[in-house]
Amino acid sequence: MSVLENALKRLALFAASCVLGAACKTAEPTPEPPQATTPAPVAAAAPATPAPEAPAVPMSERPMPPGLDAAVMDPSVNPCDDFYQYACGGWLQATEIPAERARWSRGFETVAERNQTVLRDILTKAAEGQGEGTPEDKKLGDFYGSCMDEAKLEQSLPTLRTYLAKLNGLKSQQAVASAVAWLHARDVNALFRVGSDQDQKDATQVIAIVDAGGLGLPDRDYYLKPDVKMREARNAYQAHVQKVFELLGDAPFVASRKAIGILAIETRLANARLPKEERREPEKVYHRLERQGLKKLAPAFQWDTYFAEVGLPAGEALNVTEPKFFSEVSALVRQQRPTDMGPYLSYHLVKDVQTALPKALRDEFFRFESSVLTGAKADLARWKKCVDATDDALPHALAKPFIARTFGADGKATTLDMVQQIEQSFERNLDTLSWMDAETKAQALVKVKKITNKIGYPDQWRSYDGLTVTRDSYLDNLLAADAFEQARQLRKVGQPVDRQEWFMSPPTVNAYYNAATNEIVFPAGILQPPFFGRDASAAVNFGAMGMVVGHEITHGFDDEGRQFDADGNLRTWWTPASDKAFRERVSCVKNQYDQYTAVDDVKVNGKLTLGENVADLGGLKLAYAAMEAYLAKHPDQAAKANSYRFTPGQQFFLAHAQSWCSKIRNEAARQRALTDSHSPAFLRVKGPDVNLPQFQQAFSCPAGSPMVAPAANRCEVW
Repeated sequence: MSVLENALKRLALFAASCVLGAACKTAEPTPEPPQATTPAPVAAAAPATPAPEAPAVPMSERPMPPGLDAAVMDPSVNPCDDFYQYACGGWLQATEIPAERARWSRGFETVAERNQTVLRDILTKAAEGQGEGTPEDKKLGDFYGSCMDEAKLEQSLPTLRTYLAKLNGLKSQQAVASAVAWLHARDVNALFRVGSDQDQKDATQVIAIVDAGGLGLPDRDYYLKPDVKMREARNAYQAHVQKVFELLGDAPFVASRKAIGILAIETRLANARLPKEERREPEKVYHRLERQGLKKLAPAFQWDTYFAEVGLPAGEALNVTEPKFFSEVSALVRQQRPTDMGPYLSYHLVKDVQTALPKALRDEFFRFESSVLTGAKADLARWKKCVDATDDALPHALAKPFIARTFGADGKATTLDMVQQIEQSFERNLDTLSWMDAETKAQALVKVKKITNKIGYPDQWRSYDGLTVTRDSYLDNLLAADAFEQARQLRKVGQPVDRQEWFMSPPTVNAYYNAATNEIVFPAGILQPPFFGRDASAAVNFGAMGMVVGHEITHGFDDEGRQFDADGNLRTWWTPASDKAFRERVSCVKNQYDQYTAVDDVKVNGKLTLGENVADLGGLKLAYAAMEAYLAKHPDQAAKANSYRFTPGQQFFLAHAQSWCSKIRNEAARQRALTDSHSPAFLRVKGPDVNLPQFQQAFSCPAGSPMVAPAANRCEVW
């Protein structure tokens, strides 16, 4: 599991939204209808910001703005017809997705690969005993070194079998509860998942949470949809599970029986889960039933045994996210023979620790995932898996040397200045919203002023005292690290919320807004080109990184984030009139994206992606306004911006688009369209642009152009 996937798994228990998410760099296909390709007179566009007179040099002869790349573009395309192709067409034609990747982008994956190279050097030196002098050097070196020792991985089956013995031969419901608790204490989410969460209606306290889980396929739709692709995926999954058990030593007929049983269990769980769109409604996943209420709801599962062994502190406070799901868990445990639960629990342990197993098992997991879910042509290089795993297990330990190497002392101050400018842009924009009444505006202003900004890296580093890591067994190290982190998570229950905590590691190429703490977080990993460059023009930085900042701020006021107040409590602070007006505006965005095709016959899910699409639209508008205000206050920067080949407005939109240039394999595009709350990458560019008059002005797009929504259909929320 990658560090990004793990971070998102943690964040899934919070009302948090990321600019990237599980995936956002999706497909190449263009939305219907096809776009024209007549060149437009780009050079004739009016400047977006008043500025001193530019040099009397033809636009085409001026230098490219720092931070933009002419080779990435396709100037044969009219930007008013298809701006994504215009901004990224050269890159799309010249770039092949690396064989080991399901998707590739000029932004996120490229930067992440760069970061991985730095982390690899740090970890290789630590493994060789030549670390950077931090207290965690030996743990880092031993964890990474054991992960890279493929000879020992081939000898890991005896160790795995000692763990599997805890899960097989179960003879009672109490034994099932004990086995589930053992897995959950190591963050293996079989049957369901447990964690700690801020109480959504008391933002000062942490409570326990039990949440739906336990599926081997990406989403409930893979089990329930009747179409050909989903039936093929289920058949392939059953064959894969059978092969895993054969590789573990079972006869084919035994392995087949286990695979059939596992698919049946997971299908029941999937059928009881809320659709992913409904989980975006905070009230639908908040049910303070407490422990006693859960026992009444799901009496067949032995909760007393489970709670005693999983590591939760004593106390009643408990949020049951999906009561219907846990009723089904109870029915399943009551109706299923305890011995039949063993294979299901075993498979989920094996799946979770697959990177620590012999090559034959690793190859089988890759074969299934690549053929059904990702389309990757080669497995990820071992060192990349081990870098990700170490960042997942020891994020703050690894972040220290990474920050020392990559993040300048002025990084926090420079980024904070941009964040504050865009927050001020939001404040100014509030006054222009005719649809929102004064009472709601006042509350929105309080909320934006109380946003906490976290930039680069935490002020306090976590301690890893108590975590034992050796060179002897990567499997032991992996489970020990998972148990250490899960115990840390569960110890929070009953404690005050720690508002200094980070939910991403600093090298991560992403950012997030957490509604429960009303904070936006920008790890050092993303604060580099093409998102942010010290030498880039101001317009380029505002278009690329500024949009990310504006996106996260807007998440505080999207269809989900707006339900939380300035302190992070889930409560209604909107007047009925403003609430109605907001719903009307976001329905425009939903309907717009429902019309787009993600890949093949799969449409974008406008309801699932609504929050991200609203954040993209609001983020671009806020960042553009902040750029205009900045250039108005800094005539020297405005003059510099106007000396380049493109006007500041054009630079802004090109920078935004070029940070999202992406390619993806069809298998991965389909999976993301079905499961991801983010729209495909090309729609992260085109979707918001068509609604913005600023874009139309920047490129002198005539009314009726494909990149200009008719005034009657134009969507605007913030």
